[in-house]
Amino acid sequence: MQTTHRRMMSERVAATAMRIHSGVIFFFLVAPIVAIVPLSFNSGSYFSYPMDGFSLRWYAQAFGSHDWQRAFANSIGIGAAATLISTCLGTLAALGLSRASFPFRAIIMPLLISPMIIPIVVVAAGFYLIFAPLGLVNSYAGVVLAHAALGTPFVVITVTASLLSFDQSLLRAAAGLGAPPWVTFRRVTLPLITPAVATGSVFAFATSFDEVIVILFIGGPDQRTVPRQMWSGIRDQIDPSILAVATILIVFAVALFSAMNWLRGRAAAGAAREA
Repeated sequence: MQTTHRRMMSERVAATAMRIHSGVIFFFLVAPIVAIVPLSFNSGSYFSYPMDGFSLRWYAQAFGSHDWQRAFANSIGIGAAATLISTCLGTLAALGLSRASFPFRAIIMPLLISPMIIPIVVVAAGFYLIFAPLGLVNSYAGVVLAHAALGTPFVVITVTASLLSFDQSLLRAAAGLGAPPWVTFRRVTLPLITPAVATGSVFAFATSFDEVIVILFIGGPDQRTVPRQMWSGIRDQIDPSILAVATILIVFAVALFSAMNWLRGRAAAGAAREA
């Protein structure tokens, strides 16, 4: 009896220690992000505590500025186009890599995800050296293609992970019933991997929306995105409206990933009901 009691006490102590440890790590990761949110409502013109007062002046300045409006429009437009390209390419690549008979898979997979591993400055310099002779520097097409290349690895990884647990007998059954490959993909494969495709698309869009190094290399004044505008605001002059934009981006990111988790939960619940 005493042994059981001691074991239960040790388990409780271990669980409590784990919660404290996790809480400290969570605070360490989130505190720098949360710290800027109150400052976005500061009536003063400095990035410092204590605050001078409460005000929405920096939000009004951000929403009323033509530069910020153009930056948001560029980020959304470029991100949407890059996400569409990376989702299509990444899904097709994952479908090919998931086949057991695919040749040189061990070599191609690291090459596809190399933009995630190689330092972004090196990648940006490579984009510049390739795009400059083609006339894609300082153009929307060049920025979209570069961001699509950065987002494709996220789609490849998420869709490939989903296809590893995919029941291949469903494809054989569809082929046995006379369904052509396109119909099989549209009616069988795509509905089952949609949560993974959506997850990869969200990460691809977030990567494009948050990217700043590549846009510094190959983007021009017309392609200035939100991160590029924030960089200019910090480099050229201290503009507190940056804090308001950063707070908006934090809320947007939380809402985006919350919606993604909700969709994945609904997809999992639907699959469980069908099973």
